[in-house]
Amino acid sequence: MEFELYYDYLCPYVYRASLLLANVGAERSLDIRWRYFSLAQVNSKDEGWTVWDAPAGEKVRGRLAFQAAEAARRQDRFDVYHSMLLGARHVDRLDIDDIKVIERVAEDSGMDLERFRHDLADPTILLALARDHQYALSTHGVFGTPTFVFPNGATAYIRLAEGSAAKDGLSLFDSLIAIAADEPGILEIKRPIRPSPD
Repeated sequence: MEFELYYDYLCPYVYRASLLLANVGAERSLDIRWRYFSLAQVNSKDEGWTVWDAPAGEKVRGRLAFQAAEAARRQDRFDVYHSMLLGARHVDRLDIDDIKVIERVAEDSGMDLERFRHDLADPTILLALARDHQYALSTHGVFGTPTFVFPNGATAYIRLAEGSAAKDGLSLFDSLIAIAADEPGILEIKRPIRPSPD
């Protein structure tokens, strides 16, 4: 099965989806095209400002991780780096806006560190983020992450509960596909959360 998945490294739901997909991918062939979508951009209130055009010296949450992911693509190390960077952020709770963290993950994932640094400094490295983000908005109406885009054109923003990937992953995945990709009559399912007694 092939699909696109729009993501931001800062999003815990992206990490949970990645765990589910890793479990399913161990038993089934998946062709996932991970596409960039900046939550900092979509949540910005500054008219005309963009994550990708902001000055290099301006600290923008999540931007360095996108640059690093694209640098990993240039070395054909995206899948390994992507998984390790999600783990660094959501398991180890490391600051992925810190260049030392980004470089340590690059080194641990087997990248050529000098080439990685060179690619990070390339002023065109953020063009892929701009392209993916703008396409996600204009073509699919993406508003958050993770958003799945299936070959039939169906899209779904899917938030998994913590630990859901550890349960029967294939069954959960098949249920998600049955609704998200194959049932166009269902536009939204949202579970109310009971208030806690105070």
